[in-house]
This record gives sequence, C-alpha cells and structure tokens, in this order.
Amino acid sequence: VHSNVFFLLTGSAVTESRIVGGQDAAAGQWPWQAMLQIPVAGGTALCGGSLINSQWILSAAHCFKSTSNVVVSLGRITEQGSNPHQVSLSVSKIIVHPNYDSRTNNNDLTLLKLASPVTFNDYIRPVCLAAAGSDFPGGTSSWVTGFGTLSSGGPLASTLQEVNIPIVSNTQCNSAYGGITNQMICAGLTTGGLDSCQGDSGGPLVIKNSTRWVQAGVVSFGEGCAKPDFPGVYARVSEFQSWISSQKNMKNNEDYQEYVFFKSTISRTVLLE
Repeated sequence: VHSNVFFLLTGSAVTESRIVGGQDAAAGQWPWQAMLQIPVAGGTALCGGSLINSQWILSAAHCFKSTSNVVVSLGRITEQGSNPHQVSLSVSKIIVHPNYDSRTNNNDLTLLKLASPVTFNDYIRPVCLAAAGSDFPGGTSSWVTGFGTLSSGGPLASTLQEVNIPIVSNTQCNSAYGGITNQMICAGLTTGGLDSCQGDSGGPLVIKNSTRWVQAGVVSFGEGCAKPDFPGVYARVSEFQSWISSQKNMKNNEDYQEYVFFKSTISRTVLLE
C-alpha cells in the first residue's frame, strides 16, 4: 500500500504516491493547487496541498515526518522552470491531526499556516471545503490534481496533471482494502488506468457543485497507482469541519473559511437479481 509521497533523493523515488492517465492542466484551472517541498534526510519530499483561505493550506499528515523549512508554492503550472504566476512562501505553523494513525492512515490531515497571507488573483485562490454531512455517493464525478508521478515509480509530471474519476462507495472500497473508515473517501475506476500517484499526496480531490468547486478529499494512499479494483483513498474532508474550524487563529476574518454542503443529484440504478 503506497502513501503518495515522492522523495527527491538524488533522483530516486523510494516510496509510493500518485496522477496516472490524466492530462495537462491549464494555467489558472485549479488555482488552489499547492506544491509542498519538505526537507528530508538526503533530499526533498514533494507533496500536494490546497489553499483554503488567505493563510492556510490543507494537506496530508503522512507528508510531515519533517516539519521544518517547508516551502509552499502557489500559482505553479510546471514542476520546474519559469512559472510567472508563482508565489513561494514559508510556513509559520504545522498542525498534524492529533488522531492521525500512520498504521491505518486514518485522519490523514494536516493544516499549514503560511508565514504571510497571499493575495488572490486568477491563478491563486482558495477552494471551498465540503461541509459536515455532505453526501458523495458512488459514481459522483470528481477531479484530482497534482505534480506526482505518471506511473508507479515513474518520473514526475513536468506540468500539473488533472484526472476525472468517479467516487467509489466506502463499501466497495472496503472490499478491496479492508479498514476503510468514515474518515476516508475513495475514487477511481474498477478497470484501473486513472489515479493519483507518488508526489500527489496531500493534494485535493474536488467535485463541482453547480458553479463552485468543493474539496471532498485529500490524497492519502492506495495499492500501487491506477491498479484495477483498487481505487485511490483520500481523507474525507467533510468529516473534519469541526477540527479545521477549531484550530487557533482560524476564527478571525482574514482566516474565514467557507464550507459548502454537497448533496449529489446523480441518479442511482438498482439492479435486481
């Protein structure tokens, strides 16, 4: 089972993580996407994240074995080279969910406070978070984005990748993995071929709610990348509304956080045997 962190250790990928089967994203298409560079022994770990207001980033707990000298980049469209809309910031506070379990990957969530607020523009703006009680039944269309590898153990994407995948019910997901909790949400194709991968950890899984994008998940783990019958597993954002809102300094106006209640309107077909 992989954890979706990509380690840049003298050119080698040493753990699992994940976009497979996706396509290049256009500049400004996913303006909340963050790229996190995390110093580790011998190199740098690469994770994703999402901008949720002017000063806070949401990411995955398993990315932060180290919590010092983390650099957050916003407005990037390529992994390297010139990014005219890029803003890079240091981090003043990292809050790993107190109940994160590295063995089960439950509660795989972290909040990072930027050293200074960012100014929103067409290329940098926050995503709404799914409110408590939101419903994402199997088959709901979702998108996941990241700079992670294009195949399990393969090279990093040079351009931000996007992939459209359906939500998989927790019941079906649990039949593949076991241990899927209410704090998790799954997405992927039964046939495989589309998924997040190494380096995408902590990045956003989003769903369109009318004209607005709502973050439903945070890239957490999976079995390989894009394997048949093994969807990607994500932290279920709607289960953490009270925790996110309760963190210190997230209650004043500049740290205002918007939540959107999502109720799927997709039709269900019941097959009778």
